[in-house]
Amino acid sequence: MAIVETTYGPVEGRAKDGTLLFAGVPYAAPPTGDFRFKAARPHEPWHEVRPATRFGAAAPQTPTGGLTSAAEVRWSEDCLTLNIATPAADDHRRPVLFWIHGGGYRTGQGAIPWYSGARFAAHGDIVVVSINYRLGAFGFLDLTHLGPEYATSGVNGLLDQITALRWVRDNIERFGGDPAKVTIAGESAGGFAVSTLLASPEAQGLFRAAIPQSGAAQHTLPKKAGEICAEQFLTTLGCRTASELAAVTAESILEVQNTVANAIGDGPRTLATFGVPVSAFYPVEGNAVVPKRPLDAIAEGLGSGVAVMTGSNHDETTLWGYGEVDEDKLARHAAAYGAADVLDVYRRTRHGASPEALMVAMTTDHMFRIPAIRLVEARLAADARSRNWMYLFNWKSRAFEGRLGATHALEIPFAFDNLDKPGVSIFLGPGEKPQHVAQTMHKAWTAFVRDGHPGWSAYDTDDRLTMCFDDTSELVADPDGEERQAWEGLR
Repeated sequence: MAIVETTYGPVEGRAKDGTLLFAGVPYAAPPTGDFRFKAARPHEPWHEVRPATRFGAAAPQTPTGGLTSAAEVRWSEDCLTLNIATPAADDHRRPVLFWIHGGGYRTGQGAIPWYSGARFAAHGDIVVVSINYRLGAFGFLDLTHLGPEYATSGVNGLLDQITALRWVRDNIERFGGDPAKVTIAGESAGGFAVSTLLASPEAQGLFRAAIPQSGAAQHTLPKKAGEICAEQFLTTLGCRTASELAAVTAESILEVQNTVANAIGDGPRTLATFGVPVSAFYPVEGNAVVPKRPLDAIAEGLGSGVAVMTGSNHDETTLWGYGEVDEDKLARHAAAYGAADVLDVYRRTRHGASPEALMVAMTTDHMFRIPAIRLVEARLAADARSRNWMYLFNWKSRAFEGRLGATHALEIPFAFDNLDKPGVSIFLGPGEKPQHVAQTMHKAWTAFVRDGHPGWSAYDTDDRLTMCFDDTSELVADPDGEERQAWEGLR
């Protein structure tokens, strides 16, 4: 056992997997009752030693199905906690990895075993922090029309992350970390959050490096879209006032949240409703945290001094699939994005590919690969001295007779070197564990967190060098370059 004094009070951790683990540590007060839908507040101090040996409850959520979010979780509105895995709570001032979980901004938690930081602690002498933050309507419902105290309501989930980063700035040195050496990282919605924090004036100076995995700077809602979502939510819930919203049960909020999200849909359906292909209950622009579209802020130079390593997986969208895909469905989907000419390029570069395979390739690039490229190229255009590295995860899962390929989220246990954690073997499929791939990736992530450089040449617009992780990993110049070029000029 170890006791550390934080700015709120003392906490007691425990030994786990060769590290000291402090779990369920509050970084803000519970956002409940009258404080629901408002910015996080400081926690009341405590004087007795607080046990920090059990992970805190997740944010309110319901399972959405699929491989990564099908299980029920223990949740509570009292969810603003973080977890720290450290080699030692001493004065060594180690680099810090600050992990933001994914889950479509509607599910997930920092306690997932895939996010265990034990290998980073053991192999890199790194302190790992994972957090919970408000999700769905609790974190991203735009209620600004109710008054100035709700000014952050459309981005409270992001502001929770910033509040946790400020807690790390003020406390992590007591856990053996260095507040000047923080790298923020996350996957999917966590990757979107990382890219958005890179573009947020409120987050500047809180981290020196960023790793957005399968999530770039394009997934935020314009103010008008946030208003449309809020109107549908309030109408369905049958509440209009702040006092009514404070009294509604969390279960009712989740039920209505899911009803509205399902009605609005995703992909081409959200494009028709919102004007952007972004789902309901995503961060809303037009406030102090996200003043404008993140990519625009980045193109103006915000966050240019932060080192960035980003990338995507080769077959991201196999994880949720598109049902039966024929030529008509494929063509309609491409037309909805104004990408009919892009599809023609894919037909040529992937001659003989099935409609389903073409759909996966096109939607993977539209949602993940092309935005990652645009993120780093916007940074280079703003400041040619900015430091950027690109990766592409190509190792293909053997699960479901290989239909998943290099699917969404598959890279996470590789980067963390956690192939032995629960659920990973199902994701990998039959056969020998590809430990050599995990070692290669984990070494790169460790080097980037420690030294700000993953070990291969930086990305530029001349060569577009990209590290492709596979059974044999190699640096490739402009992979699938003709397909990349086909997206130029399209949003």
